[in-house]
Amino acid sequence: MDAAQQEATARARELQRNWYGEPLGALFRRLIDDLGLNQARLAGVLGLSAPMLSQLMSGQRAKIGNPAVVQRVQLLQDLAGQVADGSVSAAEATERMDEIKKSQGGSVLNSTTQTTSGSGAPTVKRVVREIQSLLRSVAAAGDIIEAADALTPTHPELAEFLRVYGAGRTSDAVAHYQSHQN
Repeated sequence: MDAAQQEATARARELQRNWYGEPLGALFRRLIDDLGLNQARLAGVLGLSAPMLSQLMSGQRAKIGNPAVVQRVQLLQDLAGQVADGSVSAAEATERMDEIKKSQGGSVLNSTTQTTSGSGAPTVKRVVREIQSLLRSVAAAGDIIEAADALTPTHPELAEFLRVYGAGRTSDAVAHYQSHQN
């Protein structure tokens, strides 16, 4: 790989970090490991071609262009968390992946396959990820921080919201939400 290709790959990975919270290669490898998949199966569940998945993982492409695929990534992340905490068995995870594969996307906030708590309400983590996805679909993290800085003098609460939910890590946003519920 020549210097120009290395620079383009580094830029793509940085964009991925801004848009998705981390490079897609790391995110997809974690899903593969956590859900016991291979790259071909992950590509199939997401609705991507295997070459497209490979390009996203390697940094040859920066962005997932289809919002339904982004939503499927989020659903798989939630599923991997449920498998890790033991609330979903491997057999159930396989069924859920088939459902995720069939999901058509649509509104990120109105998914029929969204993760819910025992009461049927969306989990805090799921709602936080949906907010992050919406904000990051219109602006990169750096742009969101600039907007927050501009809003700080007149709308400090909105500025804090943008920093935490638009440019922050999911775990920090969940903790922020929970600390404000007390």
